[in-house]
Amino acid sequence: MRRLPLLALLLPLQAQAAAELEHADPVLGKTLHDKACISCHQRMYGGDGSRIYTRDGRVLSDKTELLQRVAACNAQMNTGWFPDEEAHVARYLDQQYYQFKQ
Repeated sequence: MRRLPLLALLLPLQAQAAAELEHADPVLGKTLHDKACISCHQRMYGGDGSRIYTRDGRVLSDKTELLQRVAACNAQMNTGWFPDEEAHVARYLDQQYYQFKQ
């Protein structure tokens, strides 16, 4: 049995992530982010905490990874967000800091 190239397996995930973010509300995402994320990021990086998104060597490279990171933080911090709320936060972060291509 031939193995599919990893890229062929990842493309549907990237398309799904792009679609989820397209319909998400960045204004709501900012509200959720500011309530749940800033205090942790301030403890980690000081100041307003935004250095976590702008530092050299940040590891996120696309919308799929951004959604995964938001979901991981949601689970770690026990914010109780539903997947659509995670998408709102990811959309805000993408617009504000990352500007990943479609």
